[in-house]
Amino acid sequence: MLQRLLAASFFLCMSASAAEHDRFSYAEPAKVTQTALSLDLKVDFDKRELAGSAELALAWHDPEARELVLDTRDLTIEGIEALDAQGAAHALKWSLAARDPVLGSALRIALDAQAPKVRIRYHTAPQASGLQWMTPAQTAGKKQPFMYSQSQSIHARSWVPLQDTPAVRFPYSAHVTGPKALRVVMSANNDAKHPLDGDFSFRMEQPIPSYLLAIAVGDLAVRETGPRSAVYAEPSVVAKAAYEFADTEKMIETTEKLYGPYRWERYDILVLPPSFPFGGMENPRLTFATPTVLVGDRSLVSLVAHELAHSWSGNLVTNASWRHMWLNEGFTSYVENRIVEAVYGKVQADEEFIIAADELLREVKSTPAPTQRLVPDLDDADDAASDFAYVKGAWLLRTLEARFGREAFDAYLRSYFEHFAFRSITTEQMLDWLKPNLLDKYPGKMSLDEVKAWIYQGGVPADAPLPTSPQLQAIAEARSQWLEGKRTAIKLDAKRWNTQEWMYFLDGLPDKLSAQQLATLDAAWHLNGSPNAEIARRWYLAAARSDFRPARTQMAKYMTRIGRRYLVVPIYEELAKTPDGLRFAREVYAKAKPGYHPMTQVSIEKALAGK
Repeated sequence: MLQRLLAASFFLCMSASAAEHDRFSYAEPAKVTQTALSLDLKVDFDKRELAGSAELALAWHDPEARELVLDTRDLTIEGIEALDAQGAAHALKWSLAARDPVLGSALRIALDAQAPKVRIRYHTAPQASGLQWMTPAQTAGKKQPFMYSQSQSIHARSWVPLQDTPAVRFPYSAHVTGPKALRVVMSANNDAKHPLDGDFSFRMEQPIPSYLLAIAVGDLAVRETGPRSAVYAEPSVVAKAAYEFADTEKMIETTEKLYGPYRWERYDILVLPPSFPFGGMENPRLTFATPTVLVGDRSLVSLVAHELAHSWSGNLVTNASWRHMWLNEGFTSYVENRIVEAVYGKVQADEEFIIAADELLREVKSTPAPTQRLVPDLDDADDAASDFAYVKGAWLLRTLEARFGREAFDAYLRSYFEHFAFRSITTEQMLDWLKPNLLDKYPGKMSLDEVKAWIYQGGVPADAPLPTSPQLQAIAEARSQWLEGKRTAIKLDAKRWNTQEWMYFLDGLPDKLSAQQLATLDAAWHLNGSPNAEIARRWYLAAARSDFRPARTQMAKYMTRIGRRYLVVPIYEELAKTPDGLRFAREVYAKAKPGYHPMTQVSIEKALAGK
């Protein structure tokens, strides 16, 4: 029954308006669809590999099809067999194509007759792009190794052979063995009281796309934060994380009131080592989060609001291919801001959006117009995660809210999540639902052509609504006075500024400042070595642009300690613009590289190569 339901859901996703080849997958889901996954894996830290088997349940749509094509990257395939309805197995012939640098290798499996299941025995490579293996020295506790996955966008194929496209959804189960005394967790039903006996089993009942497959293994403690939420983290970090994320249940309840029930039972958070390349990853039931938001004042917990919002936009309603990523990230960024407003107040929500919008408008000036579209052409799936997908997408939804009113737009958005629940869709499907259910329902407020201009053209329309903030306006005035020499740094009255206000102040600094200006600013407000990663990022960018070398010692420590791409890659990019800065950046990278995730390494190496 489950396979039939999933197959029916797949054909809804692949309706005429949605039919679109995912160029980042070799799979042919129009012929055969993966409808379930069962993993049996062993974690080997010495070999830095996962080894075992993946069993795929299949729904065949083309009666003539006799080949199953799967996505892989750097996997060693040991054998493949078909399983009949009684579970009897027989070996299959298969071939692994040459490796493409972006897509990996197509695994082509030949069948004499269509089978309900296939089982693939394999092991991963130590350099698997979706896994990071960490030595004890690279963790907070310094005693045990750590491993975690990052499957988005197309890195699941580096640790599981499967149809690695967001157009295909499936439930999964897993049996994982690993070292005793370490905890294994997955994007599934984690048991906080499970004995650390090296033998773990998991089930994810709801159908998910491959990029939401996730696993982590390490010395992990657990702290409850609510009736359906907990924090997993290394023992020395877990109390701090539980304090920072204490409002998680309040956020869940807030979002349910706005957009309907939470469909995933639990919402737990795993705080990873600092090398994690993203701020967060919305793996269902277990968000992966960066420790860089643990600043002690809950000023950066909008990250949790963002990842929680993905439980509706992204995990529940998913982009069918990566060129439509704004359907995940734009909708999520909008919902995130609504959560922040409800839990922390309109002042903080407005400040956060203004900061994001200002950064986007600066990026517009240096980004080719085709890349500014919400549905861009992509050379690499990882390039989909741009400020345009996040901020411009959210800005479009804010525009719809402003035109139609919050009450009407909230009702529409709730119906959207309900209608497309557990489906993967395209922008065109979204528009097909938007027109009769919002635009035509309230005529004369915004036309379909206006919406399409937001989506398919570059830039941001001049009439895009932007909130005002008296506090940020006052900070802008103080910044101007300081730059003009009319106010000293110590007289900026910044003692009461929150994180967002410091971000705004630093974002608005000119590219070139004198050494004296930066020195006096640091002397007054102790920005060098700031424990707040967002403030420190902006300070080190200002120092790099102005070649302020007294900041370099702390800058190097920051760049070595943190692997989150958003925080460190822009600093490398700025340093690489001058010969001496490039030399310094290469020295830092040589020391920091072993602690970076493979995705971070790729981004930094592009920056150092001038790409």
